[in-house]
Amino acid sequence: MTKHPKNLIECLKQIRPIEADIFAEAEKEAEQLNKPLEQLLIEQGVVSDIDLVLAIADYLDIRPISISSFTPNSQLIDLMSRDRWKELNALPICKTGSQLTVAMSDPFNIVGRDTITSSTQLELIPMVALEKEIHNAINSMTTEPTQALEDILKDMAEENDVEVGQDNLDETNLDDVLENAGEAPVIRITNSILIEALRKHASDIHIEPMEKTVRLRNRIDGVLYESPSPPKNLQNAIISRLKIMSQLDIAERRIPQDGRFKIKALGKEVDVRVSMLPTVHGEKVVMRILDKTALAPSLEALGLDQVAHDNFTYALDQPYGMILVTGPTGSGKTTTLYSALQELNKVGTNIITTENPVEYQLHGINQVQINPAVGLTFAAALRSILRQDPDVVMVGEIRDGETATIAVEAALTGHMVLSTLHTNDAAGAIARLTDMGIEPFMLASSVLLTQAQRLYRKLCPVCKKEIDLPTEVLKRSRIDPALLEGTQFYQKAGCPKCNGIGYKGRGALMEILLVNDQIRKTILSNPDADAIATIAVQNGMRTLREAGIERIRDGLTTLEEIMRVTSEH
Repeated sequence: MTKHPKNLIECLKQIRPIEADIFAEAEKEAEQLNKPLEQLLIEQGVVSDIDLVLAIADYLDIRPISISSFTPNSQLIDLMSRDRWKELNALPICKTGSQLTVAMSDPFNIVGRDTITSSTQLELIPMVALEKEIHNAINSMTTEPTQALEDILKDMAEENDVEVGQDNLDETNLDDVLENAGEAPVIRITNSILIEALRKHASDIHIEPMEKTVRLRNRIDGVLYESPSPPKNLQNAIISRLKIMSQLDIAERRIPQDGRFKIKALGKEVDVRVSMLPTVHGEKVVMRILDKTALAPSLEALGLDQVAHDNFTYALDQPYGMILVTGPTGSGKTTTLYSALQELNKVGTNIITTENPVEYQLHGINQVQINPAVGLTFAAALRSILRQDPDVVMVGEIRDGETATIAVEAALTGHMVLSTLHTNDAAGAIARLTDMGIEPFMLASSVLLTQAQRLYRKLCPVCKKEIDLPTEVLKRSRIDPALLEGTQFYQKAGCPKCNGIGYKGRGALMEILLVNDQIRKTILSNPDADAIATIAVQNGMRTLREAGIERIRDGLTTLEEIMRVTSEH
Protein backbone atom coordinates (compact mmCIF):
# COMPACT_ATOMS: atom_id res chain seq x y z
CA MET A 1 0.00 0.00 0.00
CA THR A 2 1.42 3.38 -1.06
CA LYS A 3 2.14 5.71 1.84
CA HIS A 4 0.32 9.01 1.48
CA PRO A 5 2.62 12.06 1.42
CA LYS A 6 2.84 14.00 4.69
CA ASN A 7 2.92 17.50 3.22
CA LEU A 8 2.23 19.54 0.12
CA ILE A 9 5.84 19.56 -1.09
CA GLU A 10 5.98 15.75 -1.04
CA CYS A 11 2.79 15.67 -3.11
CA LEU A 12 4.31 18.19 -5.52
CA LYS A 13 7.46 16.08 -5.90
CA GLN A 14 5.33 13.03 -6.69
CA ILE A 15 3.47 14.97 -9.40
CA ARG A 16 6.64 16.54 -10.86
CA PRO A 17 9.91 14.85 -9.76
CA ILE A 18 12.60 17.44 -8.89
CA GLU A 19 16.33 16.79 -8.98
CA ALA A 20 17.80 16.75 -5.47
CA ASP A 21 20.37 19.52 -6.01
CA ILE A 22 17.81 21.85 -7.63
CA PHE A 23 15.37 21.19 -4.78
CA ALA A 24 17.97 21.80 -2.08
CA GLU A 25 19.04 25.09 -3.67
CA ALA A 26 15.41 26.25 -4.02
CA GLU A 27 14.67 25.26 -0.41
CA LYS A 28 17.62 27.34 0.81
CA GLU A 29 16.65 30.35 -1.32
CA ALA A 30 13.01 30.18 -0.18
CA GLU A 31 14.13 30.25 3.45
CA GLN A 32 16.36 33.29 2.79
CA LEU A 33 13.59 35.17 0.97
CA ASN A 34 10.97 34.08 3.52
CA LYS A 35 8.83 32.86 0.61
CA PRO A 36 6.75 29.66 0.28
CA LEU A 37 8.86 26.97 -1.40
CA GLU A 38 6.12 25.98 -3.85
CA GLN A 39 5.77 29.61 -5.00
CA LEU A 40 9.52 29.88 -5.63
CA LEU A 41 9.56 26.60 -7.57
CA ILE A 42 6.84 27.96 -9.86
CA GLU A 43 8.68 31.28 -10.35
CA GLN A 44 11.84 29.38 -11.29
CA GLY A 45 9.94 27.23 -13.78
CA VAL A 46 10.83 24.00 -11.97
CA VAL A 47 7.14 23.14 -11.62
CA SER A 48 4.03 24.60 -13.26
CA ASP A 49 0.96 26.14 -11.67
CA ILE A 50 -0.99 23.11 -12.94
CA ASP A 51 1.41 20.81 -11.07
CA LEU A 52 0.66 22.77 -7.87
CA VAL A 53 -3.10 22.47 -8.42
CA LEU A 54 -2.76 18.68 -8.79
CA ALA A 55 -0.54 18.51 -5.69
CA ILE A 56 -3.02 20.52 -3.57
CA ALA A 57 -5.83 18.24 -4.76
CA ASP A 58 -3.81 15.17 -3.82
CA TYR A 59 -2.79 16.53 -0.40
CA LEU A 60 -6.27 17.72 0.62
CA ASP A 61 -7.99 14.76 -1.10
CA ILE A 62 -10.24 17.04 -3.15
CA ARG A 63 -10.81 17.21 -6.89
CA PRO A 64 -8.91 19.50 -9.29
CA ILE A 65 -10.95 21.28 -11.96
CA SER A 66 -10.20 23.29 -15.10
CA ILE A 67 -12.66 26.16 -15.58
CA SER A 68 -11.02 27.78 -18.60
CA SER A 69 -14.12 27.04 -20.69
CA PHE A 70 -16.66 27.17 -17.84
CA THR A 71 -19.57 29.60 -18.10
CA PRO A 72 -20.46 30.83 -14.57
CA ASN A 73 -24.04 30.62 -13.33
CA SER A 74 -25.15 34.17 -12.50
CA GLN A 75 -27.64 32.93 -9.86
CA LEU A 76 -24.88 31.15 -7.97
CA ILE A 77 -22.54 34.13 -8.35
CA ASP A 78 -25.23 36.32 -6.78
CA LEU A 79 -25.12 34.28 -3.57
CA MET A 80 -22.31 36.69 -2.59
CA SER A 81 -20.97 39.91 -4.08
CA ARG A 82 -18.63 39.49 -7.03
CA ASP A 83 -15.99 41.48 -5.21
CA ARG A 84 -16.14 38.95 -2.38
CA TRP A 85 -15.73 36.01 -4.82
CA LYS A 86 -12.70 37.82 -6.34
CA GLU A 87 -11.29 38.55 -2.89
CA LEU A 88 -11.54 34.87 -1.95
CA ASN A 89 -10.28 33.67 -5.39
CA ALA A 90 -13.31 31.40 -5.57
CA LEU A 91 -16.08 30.60 -8.05
CA PRO A 92 -19.30 28.62 -7.47
CA ILE A 93 -19.60 25.69 -9.88
CA CYS A 94 -22.92 24.03 -9.06
CA LYS A 95 -25.49 23.56 -6.28
CA THR A 96 -26.89 20.15 -5.38
CA GLY A 97 -29.49 20.23 -2.62
CA SER A 98 -27.87 21.98 0.33
CA GLN A 99 -24.34 21.54 -1.05
CA LEU A 100 -22.43 24.20 -3.02
CA THR A 101 -19.42 23.09 -5.05
CA VAL A 102 -16.86 25.90 -5.27
CA ALA A 103 -13.57 26.13 -7.18
CA MET A 104 -10.88 27.81 -5.06
CA SER A 105 -7.29 28.72 -5.87
CA ASP A 106 -6.41 28.43 -2.16
CA PRO A 107 -8.54 25.78 -0.45
CA PHE A 108 -6.20 26.06 2.58
CA ASN A 109 -7.95 29.39 3.33
CA ILE A 110 -10.11 28.24 6.25
CA VAL A 111 -11.44 31.77 6.91
CA GLY A 112 -12.49 32.06 3.27
CA ARG A 113 -14.24 28.68 3.39
CA ASP A 114 -16.11 29.72 6.55
CA THR A 115 -17.11 33.01 4.87
CA ILE A 116 -18.62 31.15 1.89
CA THR A 117 -20.48 28.74 4.19
CA SER A 118 -21.92 31.48 6.43
CA SER A 119 -22.80 33.83 3.53
CA THR A 120 -24.52 31.21 1.36
CA GLN A 121 -25.95 29.06 4.19
CA LEU A 122 -24.86 26.02 2.18
CA GLU A 123 -22.44 23.17 2.85
CA LEU A 124 -19.20 23.88 0.98
CA ILE A 125 -17.67 21.23 -1.29
CA PRO A 126 -14.27 22.72 -2.28
CA MET A 127 -12.36 22.01 -5.48
CA VAL A 128 -9.02 23.48 -6.53
CA ALA A 129 -8.44 25.49 -9.75
CA LEU A 130 -5.96 27.95 -11.23
CA GLU A 131 -6.29 31.49 -9.85
CA LYS A 132 -6.09 33.09 -13.33
CA GLU A 133 -8.93 30.86 -14.60
CA ILE A 134 -11.13 31.88 -11.65
CA HIS A 135 -10.45 35.58 -12.28
CA ASN A 136 -11.19 35.23 -16.00
CA ALA A 137 -14.46 33.42 -15.32
CA ILE A 138 -15.69 36.03 -12.81
CA ASN A 139 -14.61 38.91 -15.07
CA SER A 140 -16.51 37.38 -17.99
CA MET A 141 -19.71 37.85 -15.97
CA THR A 142 -19.26 41.61 -16.05
CA THR A 143 -19.49 41.80 -19.87
CA GLU A 144 -22.72 41.72 -21.82
CA PRO A 145 -23.55 38.16 -22.93
CA THR A 146 -23.55 37.52 -26.66
CA GLN A 147 -27.03 37.25 -28.12
CA ALA A 148 -28.03 33.63 -28.61
CA LEU A 149 -28.57 32.34 -32.14
CA GLU A 150 -32.24 31.60 -31.47
CA ASP A 151 -32.82 35.20 -30.31
CA ILE A 152 -30.98 36.63 -33.33
CA LEU A 153 -33.09 34.60 -35.75
CA LYS A 154 -36.24 35.67 -33.90
CA ASP A 155 -35.21 39.35 -33.99
CA MET A 156 -34.44 39.15 -37.69
CA ALA A 157 -37.81 37.62 -38.42
CA GLU A 158 -39.55 40.34 -36.40
CA GLU A 159 -37.56 43.08 -38.12
CA ASN A 160 -38.27 41.60 -41.58
CA ASP A 161 -34.53 41.68 -42.24
CA VAL A 162 -34.74 38.57 -44.37
CA GLU A 163 -37.13 36.76 -46.58
CA VAL A 164 -37.02 32.99 -46.59
CA GLY A 165 -36.74 31.73 -50.15
CA GLN A 166 -34.95 29.33 -52.47
CA ASP A 167 -31.73 30.48 -54.13
CA ASN A 168 -30.56 28.98 -57.39
CA LEU A 169 -26.97 28.06 -56.59
CA ASP A 170 -25.78 28.15 -60.21
CA GLU A 171 -27.08 31.65 -60.86
CA THR A 172 -25.67 33.33 -57.76
CA ASN A 173 -23.84 36.56 -58.54
CA LEU A 174 -20.40 36.53 -56.96
CA ASP A 175 -20.47 40.27 -56.24
CA ASP A 176 -23.79 39.84 -54.42
CA VAL A 177 -22.38 36.96 -52.38
CA LEU A 178 -19.39 39.06 -51.32
CA GLU A 179 -21.63 41.96 -50.38
CA ASN A 180 -24.08 39.75 -48.47
CA ALA A 181 -21.25 38.00 -46.59
CA GLY A 182 -20.25 41.34 -45.09
CA GLU A 183 -23.73 42.39 -43.99
CA ALA A 184 -24.48 42.70 -40.29
CA PRO A 185 -27.14 39.92 -40.07
CA VAL A 186 -24.81 37.39 -41.70
CA ILE A 187 -21.88 38.33 -39.45
CA ARG A 188 -24.13 38.18 -36.38
CA ILE A 189 -25.47 34.74 -37.30
CA THR A 190 -22.02 33.34 -38.14
CA ASN A 191 -20.52 34.64 -34.90
CA SER A 192 -23.44 33.31 -32.88
CA ILE A 193 -23.15 29.86 -34.47
CA LEU A 194 -19.53 29.74 -33.31
CA ILE A 195 -20.15 31.16 -29.82
CA GLU A 196 -23.16 28.91 -29.22
CA ALA A 197 -20.96 25.90 -30.03
CA LEU A 198 -18.26 27.10 -27.63
CA ARG A 199 -20.82 27.63 -24.87
CA LYS A 200 -22.10 24.09 -25.33
CA HIS A 201 -18.53 22.69 -25.46
CA ALA A 202 -19.16 21.26 -28.93
CA SER A 203 -16.28 19.59 -30.77
CA ASP A 204 -17.76 20.01 -34.28
CA ILE A 205 -20.29 22.27 -36.03
CA HIS A 206 -22.21 20.91 -39.04
CA ILE A 207 -23.95 23.27 -41.48
CA GLU A 208 -25.91 21.07 -43.89
CA PRO A 209 -27.86 22.46 -46.88
CA MET A 210 -31.15 20.63 -47.47
CA GLU A 211 -33.61 21.19 -50.31
CA LYS A 212 -35.62 23.92 -48.58
CA THR A 213 -33.83 24.40 -45.27
CA VAL A 214 -30.36 24.56 -43.72
CA ARG A 215 -29.72 22.13 -40.88
CA LEU A 216 -27.36 23.20 -38.06
CA ARG A 217 -26.03 20.55 -35.70
CA ASN A 218 -23.39 20.53 -32.94
CA ARG A 219 -21.48 17.46 -31.83
CA ILE A 220 -21.45 17.47 -28.04
CA ASP A 221 -19.64 14.68 -26.19
CA GLY A 222 -19.56 12.61 -29.37
CA VAL A 223 -23.25 12.89 -30.30
CA LEU A 224 -24.87 15.32 -32.78
CA TYR A 225 -27.68 17.60 -31.50
CA GLU A 226 -29.78 19.89 -33.67
CA SER A 227 -29.78 23.68 -33.13
CA PRO A 228 -32.04 26.46 -34.46
CA SER A 229 -31.40 26.70 -38.20
CA PRO A 230 -30.44 29.85 -40.12
CA PRO A 231 -32.65 30.97 -43.05
CA LYS A 232 -32.17 29.12 -46.35
CA ASN A 233 -31.75 32.35 -48.32
CA LEU A 234 -28.69 33.27 -46.21
CA GLN A 235 -27.05 29.90 -46.85
CA ASN A 236 -24.60 31.12 -49.51
CA ALA A 237 -23.77 34.30 -47.59
CA ILE A 238 -22.99 32.37 -44.36
CA ILE A 239 -20.81 29.86 -46.22
CA SER A 240 -19.03 32.68 -48.05
CA ARG A 241 -18.45 34.44 -44.74
CA LEU A 242 -16.81 31.28 -43.37
CA LYS A 243 -14.71 30.99 -46.55
CA ILE A 244 -13.50 34.57 -46.16
CA MET A 245 -12.57 33.85 -42.52
CA SER A 246 -10.74 30.68 -43.62
CA GLN A 247 -9.04 32.41 -46.59
CA LEU A 248 -10.65 30.02 -49.09
CA ASP A 249 -11.77 30.68 -52.68
CA ILE A 250 -15.40 31.85 -52.46
CA ALA A 251 -15.84 31.43 -56.23
CA GLU A 252 -15.00 27.71 -56.10
CA ARG A 253 -18.00 25.58 -55.18
CA ARG A 254 -17.36 22.47 -57.25
CA ILE A 255 -14.52 20.82 -55.29
CA PRO A 256 -13.83 20.26 -51.57
CA GLN A 257 -11.81 22.91 -49.75
CA ASP A 258 -10.07 22.91 -46.37
CA GLY A 259 -8.95 25.86 -44.26
CA ARG A 260 -8.71 27.12 -40.71
CA PHE A 261 -9.02 30.31 -38.68
CA LYS A 262 -8.73 31.51 -35.08
CA ILE A 263 -11.42 33.13 -32.98
CA LYS A 264 -11.36 34.81 -29.58
CA ALA A 265 -14.54 34.34 -27.57
CA LEU A 266 -15.69 33.62 -24.01
CA GLY A 267 -12.27 34.61 -22.70
CA LYS A 268 -10.21 32.14 -24.75
CA GLU A 269 -8.66 31.70 -28.18
CA VAL A 270 -9.44 28.58 -30.20
CA ASP A 271 -8.50 27.24 -33.63
CA VAL A 272 -11.29 26.24 -35.99
CA ARG A 273 -10.57 23.74 -38.79
CA VAL A 274 -12.97 24.12 -41.72
CA SER A 275 -13.95 21.53 -44.34
CA MET A 276 -16.19 22.39 -47.32
CA LEU A 277 -17.85 19.58 -49.31
CA PRO A 278 -20.09 20.18 -52.40
CA THR A 279 -23.51 18.51 -52.12
CA VAL A 280 -26.57 18.63 -54.39
CA HIS A 281 -28.13 21.48 -52.36
CA GLY A 282 -24.98 23.52 -51.72
CA GLU A 283 -21.75 23.20 -49.78
CA LYS A 284 -21.81 21.29 -46.50
CA VAL A 285 -19.54 22.83 -43.87
CA VAL A 286 -17.98 21.00 -40.94
CA MET A 287 -15.96 23.03 -38.45
CA ARG A 288 -13.76 21.23 -35.93
CA ILE A 289 -13.21 23.32 -32.79
CA LEU A 290 -9.67 22.82 -31.47
CA ASP A 291 -9.56 24.16 -27.92
CA LYS A 292 -6.03 23.82 -26.55
CA THR A 293 -7.30 24.41 -23.00
CA ALA A 294 -9.23 21.13 -23.27
CA LEU A 295 -5.99 19.15 -23.65
CA ALA A 296 -4.93 17.15 -20.62
CA PRO A 297 -1.70 18.76 -19.28
CA SER A 298 -0.31 15.43 -18.10
CA LEU A 299 -1.06 11.72 -17.77
CA GLU A 300 -2.50 12.32 -14.28
CA ALA A 301 -5.21 14.54 -15.79
CA LEU A 302 -6.40 11.73 -18.09
CA GLY A 303 -8.00 10.02 -15.10
CA LEU A 304 -6.30 6.63 -15.57
CA ASP A 305 -6.68 3.92 -12.95
CA GLN A 306 -3.51 3.30 -10.94
CA VAL A 307 -2.37 0.16 -12.79
CA ALA A 308 -2.88 1.76 -16.22
CA HIS A 309 -1.09 4.94 -15.11
CA ASP A 310 1.88 3.00 -13.71
CA ASN A 311 2.21 0.91 -16.90
CA PHE A 312 2.02 3.96 -19.18
CA THR A 313 4.55 5.88 -17.05
CA TYR A 314 6.89 2.88 -17.06
CA ALA A 315 6.76 2.68 -20.88
CA LEU A 316 7.41 6.43 -21.26
CA ASP A 317 10.42 6.16 -18.94
CA GLN A 318 12.15 3.70 -21.29
CA PRO A 319 15.00 5.13 -23.45
CA TYR A 320 13.58 3.72 -26.70
CA GLY A 321 10.80 1.56 -28.10
CA MET A 322 7.31 1.92 -29.54
CA ILE A 323 4.03 2.93 -27.86
CA LEU A 324 0.86 2.39 -29.90
CA VAL A 325 -2.49 4.00 -29.11
CA THR A 326 -5.47 2.42 -30.86
CA GLY A 327 -9.17 3.07 -31.23
CA PRO A 328 -11.77 4.34 -33.70
CA THR A 329 -11.92 7.91 -34.99
CA GLY A 330 -12.95 10.31 -32.24
CA SER A 331 -11.84 8.10 -29.35
CA GLY A 332 -9.32 10.62 -27.99
CA LYS A 333 -6.11 9.04 -29.34
CA THR A 334 -4.61 12.44 -30.22
CA THR A 335 -5.32 13.81 -26.72
CA THR A 336 -3.59 10.80 -25.14
CA LEU A 337 -0.55 11.14 -27.41
CA TYR A 338 -0.27 14.88 -26.73
CA SER A 339 -0.46 14.20 -22.99
CA ALA A 340 2.39 11.69 -23.35
CA LEU A 341 4.40 14.19 -25.41
CA GLN A 342 3.96 16.84 -22.75
CA GLU A 343 5.33 14.39 -20.18
CA LEU A 344 8.40 13.90 -22.41
CA ASN A 345 8.76 17.56 -23.43
CA LYS A 346 11.97 18.68 -21.72
CA VAL A 347 14.81 20.96 -22.77
CA GLY A 348 17.16 18.01 -23.30
CA THR A 349 14.74 16.10 -25.54
CA ASN A 350 14.25 16.65 -29.29
CA ILE A 351 10.64 15.80 -30.15
CA ILE A 352 9.38 15.77 -33.75
CA THR A 353 5.86 14.84 -34.87
CA THR A 354 4.30 14.03 -38.26
CA GLU A 355 0.57 14.76 -38.32
CA ASN A 356 -2.22 15.03 -40.85
CA PRO A 357 -3.38 17.59 -39.96
CA VAL A 358 -1.54 19.29 -37.09
CA GLU A 359 -4.44 19.76 -34.69
CA TYR A 360 -2.82 21.53 -31.74
CA GLN A 361 0.41 23.50 -31.89
CA LEU A 362 2.50 22.57 -28.85
CA HIS A 363 5.29 24.77 -27.48
CA GLY A 364 8.75 23.21 -27.69
CA ILE A 365 7.73 20.45 -30.11
CA ASN A 366 8.62 20.35 -33.84
CA GLN A 367 5.46 19.47 -35.75
CA VAL A 368 5.40 18.47 -39.43
CA GLN A 369 2.23 18.81 -41.51
CA ILE A 370 1.80 15.86 -43.90
CA ASN A 371 1.06 16.90 -47.51
CA PRO A 372 0.59 13.86 -49.83
CA ALA A 373 -0.11 16.18 -52.80
CA VAL A 374 3.58 17.14 -52.92
CA GLY A 375 4.91 13.73 -51.86
CA LEU A 376 5.25 14.47 -48.13
CA THR A 377 3.69 11.24 -46.84
CA PHE A 378 4.11 9.76 -43.36
CA ALA A 379 6.85 7.46 -44.68
CA ALA A 380 8.73 10.26 -46.51
CA ALA A 381 8.50 12.60 -43.51
CA LEU A 382 9.62 9.85 -41.14
CA ARG A 383 12.74 9.15 -43.21
CA SER A 384 13.73 12.82 -43.06
CA ILE A 385 12.90 13.13 -39.36
CA LEU A 386 15.32 10.33 -38.52
CA ARG A 387 18.10 12.49 -39.97
CA GLN A 388 17.10 15.34 -37.62
CA ASP A 389 18.65 13.77 -34.50
CA PRO A 390 15.31 13.06 -32.76
CA ASP A 391 14.87 11.53 -29.32
CA VAL A 392 11.11 11.14 -29.57
CA VAL A 393 9.10 10.74 -32.79
CA MET A 394 5.32 10.79 -33.04
CA VAL A 395 3.78 9.37 -36.22
CA GLY A 396 0.19 10.58 -36.55
CA GLU A 397 -0.99 7.26 -37.94
CA ILE A 398 0.58 4.05 -39.27
CA ARG A 399 -1.44 3.35 -42.43
CA ASP A 400 0.82 1.18 -44.57
CA GLY A 401 3.67 -1.31 -44.43
CA GLU A 402 6.31 1.22 -45.46
CA THR A 403 5.49 3.59 -42.58
CA ALA A 404 5.23 0.66 -40.17
CA THR A 405 8.66 -0.68 -41.20
CA ILE A 406 10.40 2.67 -40.76
CA ALA A 407 8.67 3.28 -37.40
CA VAL A 408 9.66 -0.14 -36.04
CA GLU A 409 13.25 0.27 -37.26
CA ALA A 410 13.39 3.70 -35.58
CA ALA A 411 12.21 2.14 -32.29
CA LEU A 412 14.90 -0.54 -32.62
CA THR A 413 17.68 2.00 -33.24
CA GLY A 414 17.35 4.06 -30.09
CA HIS A 415 14.29 6.27 -30.62
CA MET A 416 11.05 6.53 -28.66
CA VAL A 417 8.24 6.20 -31.23
CA LEU A 418 4.59 7.00 -30.49
CA SER A 419 1.85 6.34 -33.02
CA THR A 420 -1.78 5.34 -33.58
CA LEU A 421 -3.49 2.44 -35.32
CA HIS A 422 -7.13 1.73 -36.11
CA THR A 423 -7.78 -1.54 -34.26
CA ASN A 424 -10.50 -2.68 -31.87
CA ASP A 425 -8.33 -3.64 -28.92
CA ALA A 426 -4.79 -3.41 -27.58
CA ALA A 427 -3.74 -6.91 -28.69
CA GLY A 428 -5.06 -6.22 -32.20
CA ALA A 429 -2.28 -3.66 -32.75
CA ILE A 430 0.34 -6.43 -32.80
CA ALA A 431 -1.72 -8.52 -35.24
CA ARG A 432 -2.30 -5.50 -37.49
CA LEU A 433 1.44 -4.80 -37.76
CA THR A 434 2.18 -8.42 -38.65
CA ASP A 435 -0.51 -8.17 -41.34
CA MET A 436 1.43 -5.17 -42.70
CA GLY A 437 4.47 -7.39 -43.14
CA ILE A 438 6.42 -6.65 -39.94
CA GLU A 439 8.30 -9.72 -38.66
CA PRO A 440 7.18 -10.93 -35.19
CA PHE A 441 10.77 -10.88 -33.86
CA MET A 442 11.02 -7.16 -34.70
CA LEU A 443 7.73 -6.42 -32.88
CA ALA A 444 8.77 -8.44 -29.86
CA SER A 445 11.94 -6.35 -29.59
CA SER A 446 10.44 -2.92 -30.32
CA VAL A 447 6.90 -2.63 -28.90
CA LEU A 448 6.76 -1.46 -25.29
CA LEU A 449 3.03 -0.94 -24.85
CA THR A 450 -0.19 -1.00 -26.83
CA GLN A 451 -3.33 0.69 -25.67
CA ALA A 452 -6.96 0.74 -26.81
CA GLN A 453 -9.33 3.46 -25.69
CA ARG A 454 -12.88 4.71 -25.97
CA LEU A 455 -14.61 7.86 -24.72
CA TYR A 456 -17.74 7.52 -22.59
CA ARG A 457 -20.15 10.28 -21.63
CA LYS A 458 -20.23 11.21 -17.95
CA LEU A 459 -23.55 11.70 -16.18
CA CYS A 460 -24.34 15.28 -15.24
CA PRO A 461 -23.56 15.40 -11.49
CA VAL A 462 -26.30 17.96 -10.89
CA CYS A 463 -29.31 16.05 -12.24
CA LYS A 464 -28.43 12.33 -12.38
CA LYS A 465 -31.13 10.12 -10.83
CA GLU A 466 -30.79 7.00 -8.72
CA ILE A 467 -32.46 3.88 -10.16
CA ASP A 468 -32.78 0.21 -9.30
CA LEU A 469 -31.43 -1.99 -12.08
CA PRO A 470 -32.79 -5.57 -12.19
CA THR A 471 -30.17 -8.31 -12.41
CA GLU A 472 -31.94 -9.57 -15.55
CA VAL A 473 -30.82 -6.43 -17.36
CA LEU A 474 -27.19 -7.14 -16.44
CA LYS A 475 -27.50 -10.77 -17.54
CA ARG A 476 -28.98 -9.71 -20.90
CA SER A 477 -25.95 -7.45 -21.30
CA ARG A 478 -23.72 -10.46 -20.49
CA ILE A 479 -22.38 -8.83 -17.32
CA ASP A 480 -21.96 -10.91 -14.18
CA PRO A 481 -24.27 -9.28 -11.56
CA ALA A 482 -21.70 -10.17 -8.89
CA LEU A 483 -19.33 -7.58 -10.42
CA LEU A 484 -21.81 -4.81 -9.61
CA GLU A 485 -23.21 -6.16 -6.36
CA GLY A 486 -24.07 -3.31 -3.98
CA THR A 487 -23.66 -0.67 -6.71
CA GLN A 488 -25.98 2.35 -6.78
CA PHE A 489 -27.06 2.75 -10.41
CA TYR A 490 -27.96 6.07 -12.01
CA GLN A 491 -29.76 7.25 -15.13
CA LYS A 492 -29.63 10.51 -17.06
CA ALA A 493 -32.22 13.22 -16.41
CA GLY A 494 -31.49 16.63 -17.93
CA CYS A 495 -31.11 20.14 -16.52
CA PRO A 496 -29.92 23.61 -17.63
CA LYS A 497 -26.33 22.76 -16.61
CA CYS A 498 -26.12 19.96 -19.19
CA ASN A 499 -28.40 21.65 -21.77
CA GLY A 500 -31.09 19.05 -21.02
CA ILE A 501 -28.90 16.19 -22.30
CA GLY A 502 -28.28 14.39 -19.00
CA TYR A 503 -24.59 13.91 -19.77
CA LYS A 504 -21.82 16.48 -19.30
CA GLY A 505 -18.24 15.88 -20.36
CA ARG A 506 -16.47 12.70 -21.34
CA GLY A 507 -13.95 10.37 -19.78
CA ALA A 508 -11.59 7.77 -21.21
CA LEU A 509 -11.75 4.00 -20.89
CA MET A 510 -8.33 2.47 -21.48
CA GLU A 511 -7.10 -1.07 -22.03
CA ILE A 512 -3.33 -1.06 -21.58
CA LEU A 513 -1.17 -4.01 -22.62
CA LEU A 514 2.38 -3.78 -21.27
CA VAL A 515 4.70 -6.02 -23.29
CA ASN A 516 6.60 -8.22 -20.82
CA ASP A 517 8.71 -11.33 -21.42
CA GLN A 518 5.68 -13.62 -21.52
CA ILE A 519 3.95 -11.42 -24.12
CA ARG A 520 7.17 -11.32 -26.19
CA LYS A 521 7.32 -15.12 -26.27
CA THR A 522 3.68 -15.21 -27.38
CA ILE A 523 4.36 -12.69 -30.17
CA LEU A 524 7.25 -14.84 -31.41
CA SER A 525 5.31 -18.10 -31.29
CA ASN A 526 1.75 -16.99 -32.15
CA PRO A 527 1.19 -13.28 -32.96
CA ASP A 528 -2.59 -13.76 -32.98
CA ALA A 529 -4.68 -11.07 -31.26
CA ASP A 530 -6.73 -13.54 -29.20
CA ALA A 531 -3.66 -15.43 -27.98
CA ILE A 532 -1.90 -12.22 -26.96
CA ALA A 533 -5.06 -10.86 -25.27
CA THR A 534 -5.52 -14.08 -23.26
CA ILE A 535 -1.98 -13.88 -21.85
CA ALA A 536 -2.35 -10.13 -21.17
CA VAL A 537 -5.58 -10.66 -19.18
CA GLN A 538 -3.86 -13.42 -17.18
CA ASN A 539 -1.13 -10.88 -16.40
CA GLY A 540 -3.69 -8.42 -15.01
CA MET A 541 -4.72 -6.32 -18.04
CA ARG A 542 -8.18 -4.78 -17.60
CA THR A 543 -10.30 -4.89 -20.74
CA LEU A 544 -12.31 -1.91 -21.97
CA ARG A 545 -15.52 -3.54 -20.71
CA GLU A 546 -14.00 -4.09 -17.25
CA ALA A 547 -12.81 -0.47 -17.14
CA GLY A 548 -16.36 0.59 -18.08
CA ILE A 549 -17.89 -1.54 -15.32
CA GLU A 550 -15.59 0.25 -12.86
CA ARG A 551 -17.00 3.62 -14.04
CA ILE A 552 -20.56 2.32 -13.47
CA ARG A 553 -19.53 1.20 -9.99
CA ASP A 554 -18.20 4.71 -9.32
CA GLY A 555 -21.54 6.27 -10.37
CA LEU A 556 -19.93 8.22 -13.23
CA THR A 557 -22.03 6.88 -16.09
CA THR A 558 -24.81 4.50 -17.09
CA LEU A 559 -24.87 0.85 -18.13
CA GLU A 560 -26.42 1.96 -21.43
CA GLU A 561 -23.45 4.25 -22.19
CA ILE A 562 -20.81 1.62 -21.37
CA MET A 563 -22.63 -0.94 -23.56
CA ARG A 564 -22.65 1.63 -26.37
CA VAL A 565 -18.90 2.23 -26.40
CA THR A 566 -17.45 -1.19 -25.48
CA SER A 567 -17.75 -4.69 -26.87
CA GLU A 568 -18.02 -7.89 -24.86
CA HIS A 569 -14.37 -8.92 -25.28
